[in-house]
Amino acid sequence: MGKIIAISNQKGGVGKTTTAINLAAALAAAEMPTLLVDMDPQANATSGLGIRKGSFTRGIYHALILGEPLRNLIQGTDLEYLKVAPADRNLAGAEIELVEIEGREHNLRRALEPIRNEYEYIIIDCPPSLGQLNLNAMAAADAVIVPIQCEYFALEGVTDLWDTLVRIRRGLNPSLTIEGFLLTMFDERTNLANQVVSDLRDFLGAQVFKTIIPRNIRLAEAPSHGKPIILYDIKSRGAEGYLKLAREVMENDKKGAR
Repeated sequence: MGKIIAISNQKGGVGKTTTAINLAAALAAAEMPTLLVDMDPQANATSGLGIRKGSFTRGIYHALILGEPLRNLIQGTDLEYLKVAPADRNLAGAEIELVEIEGREHNLRRALEPIRNEYEYIIIDCPPSLGQLNLNAMAAADAVIVPIQCEYFALEGVTDLWDTLVRIRRGLNPSLTIEGFLLTMFDERTNLANQVVSDLRDFLGAQVFKTIIPRNIRLAEAPSHGKPIILYDIKSRGAEGYLKLAREVMENDKKGAR
């Protein structure tokens, strides 16, 4: 049965979509059948893998709201083992429409269930908010990866996020675990970034991934070319970081849950 991992942080600009795209691609490069589910109305995970707006007629909205089987809307990518359940502008309206649906928090889980066994990993890119779309992702997931930018307010944001995860476990998904906190946009040249890494490791301990994603211009350029970093520049530090992260995720699964 495929493992469902949500990539989530209520704060924007922390490398959430970059992580969703590139972790999914790195897992697929290891020949792990992987599905990336774009639950962000901005649809950046969709376009970041080269799927253009208007090139498809049905997206994740149609599965969540209209009951369209997910299998009917999944798109292929340049990587043999990576598929995408794309998002489009319709998804912005789903926040409001889900309010009227009974058991609305579990629509994504119900949509994923028939195809879950077809993938080793299902990665969900969540919107940077705690609305219905994010709650659906958290209710469907087995685990969550939390990207954290190496900046001054990082620790403050972690405390808020921790409270949110506790409430989700209590009310929606008691089995949700933390796959790990991922440090992103790390600039080794600054004392502040190094201090943030030290503080977060002290505060969160083993729940912080060993892998740290560096600030990397090639990583920032890749989405504009519709490619994950491993296809855009496999020799870049960004590619190296996400390949390491994928290995760490797979090794953690072999060892059992964190």
